[in-house]
Amino acid sequence: MFEKYLKEIGLSEKEAEVYLALLRGDSFSILEISKKTKINRTTIYPVIKSLSEKGLVSETTTNTKVNYQAESPDRLETFIERQKILLEENSKKMKDIIPQLKSTQREVGERPVVKYFEGKEGIISVNEDLFSNPVEGEKAYMIYSKDLVNEVFKKDETAKFKNNRIKEKIKGISIYNYKDNSIPSDETSTRLKIDENKYPINCDISIYKDKIRIATLKKNLSGIYIQSTDLAETMKSLIRLIHDLLAK
Repeated sequence: MFEKYLKEIGLSEKEAEVYLALLRGDSFSILEISKKTKINRTTIYPVIKSLSEKGLVSETTTNTKVNYQAESPDRLETFIERQKILLEENSKKMKDIIPQLKSTQREVGERPVVKYFEGKEGIISVNEDLFSNPVEGEKAYMIYSKDLVNEVFKKDETAKFKNNRIKEKIKGISIYNYKDNSIPSDETSTRLKIDENKYPINCDISIYKDKIRIATLKKNLSGIYIQSTDLAETMKSLIRLIHDLLAK
């Protein structure tokens, strides 16, 4: 049980084994640790070094004999706090690095990235990724059946989708079906309702930047995620064209 927890917070399998072995005694030599854990001695050295860097193991020397002992489990809390700080720092760095990496990728010519996803959880997961790394002034384009969306998702789930977009200050342009109601345009989105009998919509489509998410909402919940500037820009143009024609 403890080993599983230690791995979940960031220790490797061997680091967890060695730390627990040390925790159960006073101090041990490399040979003794190897015997207790059944890990090869040459492998123990880098494991001990890594645990020391994490602040979880310390070294003691008595009469030229080097032993190692586990630090108090209280140090695990400190280790987790350091991990959280590092994650926050890396998350901030990635916001700058990701666009640079993407621009490098585009230099070798655009190759659409296509991924498939299944089920409701798959749709939710892809939707969360869709609006990551927002670009100021970039709009989201959506085509959906409000009736089908209401059948598949709970109110708090659809609210979360919308709030994620609004939180990032991403305005939307939508085309939708809604049998008995309408959703008026507001400061967060320009919406256009079309006749569900003449122009039925059976999918939920969202486009943002170079990303496209298409989910089927009828019998089998599934869909595709496409990353392609050319495809995304073409679909955005079609949605704008529909809005322009029906606005006349």
